[in-house]
Amino acid sequence: MNIIIERAALLRSLGHVQSVVERRNTIPILSNVLLRASDGELSLAATDMDLEIVETVPATVTRAGGTTAPAHTLYDIVRKLPDGSQVELDIGGDGTILTLRAGRSQFKLSCLPVDDFPQLSGGDLPHRFDLTAGDLRALVDRTRFAISTEETRYYLNGIYLHAAKAKAGGSELPVLRAVATDGHRLARVEMPLPEGAAGIPGVIVPRKTVNEIRKLIDEAADRIELSLSDNKIRFAFDSVVVTSKLIDGTFPDYERVIPVGNDKTMEVDAKLFAAAVDRVATISTEKSRAVKLSLTRGTLTLSATSPEAGSATEELEVNYQEGPLEIGFNSRYLLDITQQIEGEGARFSLADAASPTIVRDVADPTALYVLMPMRV
Repeated sequence: MNIIIERAALLRSLGHVQSVVERRNTIPILSNVLLRASDGELSLAATDMDLEIVETVPATVTRAGGTTAPAHTLYDIVRKLPDGSQVELDIGGDGTILTLRAGRSQFKLSCLPVDDFPQLSGGDLPHRFDLTAGDLRALVDRTRFAISTEETRYYLNGIYLHAAKAKAGGSELPVLRAVATDGHRLARVEMPLPEGAAGIPGVIVPRKTVNEIRKLIDEAADRIELSLSDNKIRFAFDSVVVTSKLIDGTFPDYERVIPVGNDKTMEVDAKLFAAAVDRVATISTEKSRAVKLSLTRGTLTLSATSPEAGSATEELEVNYQEGPLEIGFNSRYLLDITQQIEGEGARFSLADAASPTIVRDVADPTALYVLMPMRV
């Protein structure tokens, strides 16, 4: 294999694929990036056996071929080369050494055989539909903060993506729904069901896959093709293909934790509320991060106390016409939810100090958040 490629193009693609590679690997081949050159392009692939990213980039190919090279080392070398460099990649002789040349710099990297590199992207993925980059970004951004990091409840370590029916004005509309929960808060976001998605199975997309896709879609063209089966999902756009195994587990019946009898409503300016919570929470203890909401007609008082730091209170004008109510929340969770509200108003539907609270964006009915209270 012998190719010449622009440093910027190589660095961009290496940056995309090498982030999948774990820093500590017990299997040497998984530390490497697969390089294949043919027909005027270079293909780069990396995998951790659960997630694979493949990207193609234009290159001047004088001799086709392939190899695998240490992903992080190769990325660091290319990152440190001067802007505008032309990078030559050459495999000669027995194919065990990759020579990289740029200007007066030369590096020799040990390679492993292409045949040892695992392939994840095979297999038939029967369900296919398209999403815009903006729609996929919204589904991810408004739910991933609620993904659990608790490994024992592995079935909560991702976003549950499925087709559902949403009630709207007495009728039911088919929607694509994304749900995430960690047991303390729940995020549910939906959009009109894309063409071709009606028969999809409910799947749990792992947290690492969600985060890698989120990094990539900022640079994506408008359309992203999703393909999925019962155990794999694939995202294809521009010159990038991301294939991932799905979490093999059953997502809990999340509808059961969404309360239906919350009869007390508070509406508040989301940005003013978030800023006030952030200020008051400065005093709360690091472990609990607790903030108390005390509601009376037209007024919300936020308060926090800490044996070490003292106390803080702040009042806000709100639209609340019910009887007095006190309820406590984890301030971090409150902020995570209010940051998802793009409109001016946030609507809280409350029952009592011990029951879960629903939070919605007044201007956007497609997103719903549930937050469990805490004792303060």
